[in-house]
Amino acid sequence: MTQSTPAASGLRTITHWIDGKPYEGSPIGRFPVENPGTGEVEAELLQASDADLDYAVEVATRAQKEWAKYSLAKRTAIMFRMRDLVLEHQDEMARLIVAEHGKNYSDAIGEIQRGRETLDFATAINLALKGEYSYDISTGVDIHTLRQPVGVVAGICPFNFPAMVPMWMHPIAIATGNAFILKPASMTPSAALLTAELYQEAGLPDGVFNVVSGNRKMVTKVLEHPGINAISFVGSTPVAHIVQDTGVTHGKRVQALGGANNHAIVMPDADLDFAAQHISAAAFGAAGERCMALPVVVAVGGIGPDLARRVKAHAERIKVGYGMDEGVEMGPVIDAKSKEKIIGLINEGESKGAEVVLDGRGLVITGHENGHFLGPTIVDNVPLDSELYREEVFGPVLVIVHADSYDEAIGIVNSSPYGNGSAIFTNDGGVARRFQLDVEAGMVGINVPIPTPVAYYSFGGWKESLLGDTHIHGPEGVKFYTRAKAVTSRWPSEKTYAATMSFQREE
Repeated sequence: MTQSTPAASGLRTITHWIDGKPYEGSPIGRFPVENPGTGEVEAELLQASDADLDYAVEVATRAQKEWAKYSLAKRTAIMFRMRDLVLEHQDEMARLIVAEHGKNYSDAIGEIQRGRETLDFATAINLALKGEYSYDISTGVDIHTLRQPVGVVAGICPFNFPAMVPMWMHPIAIATGNAFILKPASMTPSAALLTAELYQEAGLPDGVFNVVSGNRKMVTKVLEHPGINAISFVGSTPVAHIVQDTGVTHGKRVQALGGANNHAIVMPDADLDFAAQHISAAAFGAAGERCMALPVVVAVGGIGPDLARRVKAHAERIKVGYGMDEGVEMGPVIDAKSKEKIIGLINEGESKGAEVVLDGRGLVITGHENGHFLGPTIVDNVPLDSELYREEVFGPVLVIVHADSYDEAIGIVNSSPYGNGSAIFTNDGGVARRFQLDVEAGMVGINVPIPTPVAYYSFGGWKESLLGDTHIHGPEGVKFYTRAKAVTSRWPSEKTYAATMSFQREE
């Protein structure tokens, strides 16, 4: 990776990427990039100044004006090449993700594959940008519609999916004719920089894709910058509110995806072995650090203890360890602060009478004693007023609550302030159909615990999980990154009606 350079401290320096090359600029500080599996700082990330961001916006603005003139044929050719390059370099990208996030290698590969689906969609952007045409809406008058890019777009991304979430943004933004400035999470920046190199190799003009890292002050500058026309954000709900409010106040188009605390209802008629296997994978994959993880199960009709026992049997077989080690299925959480918070929430739930069925708090991985590891943890009979239930734990913890009936269960699910994803396990088609209509969530699974849509649909939740009304990637992504224009035309040579002072349409 060309954007890493030696620093005086002996650690690698990770730079920005502006105008088609690594860029150091005038940093206001350095952020320590830690390997969660070892607990050791392995690099330092430059933190951008206001002047650095101004330069990136200037470059992007200039590049976008030319890029928007490229034909759809040329744009799609570049996106096809980019897709192939991501596939060719997925091993390199996955290793960067493991080193900075901690997730196991196969999960990192899976993340890249899910991100690449949006590149697949972007290769057919010519279909998504087709307009409409009506002729003779009035005598000699026709009308057609078209969609044009909004200009310079910024993406502000979370640490948990360093490749996938940015890929839900930039392929569509770029394919529709915009320039893109990516602000990656400071803890996991390197996948974004490798992406920049691959775009350059694919033939994307310099300045169309840029990477600028920084602290909260720089994020505020992004939200307020007059040269940035739209902002895509994925992160926590409190920050999503700030992004939405500040961005809109400064005249920007904003899509702000917030947090989640996804629930699944398990009905008494469900295949409990099937449900337990899938619940275990959904709760503990990526150490629970997914916005579409399954941290809460509502067990209906007294099946809770049996379900907990079955999930425990699967969870106990999960191999936890360093992400590149053979057979590892789950890595560490992102940092010591996160681990401390997760343990505190488990302790709080236990103090309120919840039963810890499987306890991962004391896990130590031999050879990685300083890594931020927690084992899969299952907590049954969790009170609904406990913080363990109410908060998004964002760790390898499954909370089980109980309900006597479907009606009580759906009431619990819908009382959550979040509405990202929700699922039901049942063999009753009538109950499943009722659930998909009753549940207040943007993404719904029926015997599917993580109902993340494919890229030719769109991803987004309800309530506090999505501020605004535009989902990310897919068809709604195209709408977000473009502006509609209706063109009404007539030609004097047609010799149609003369001008009139009346607002009535000629017929």
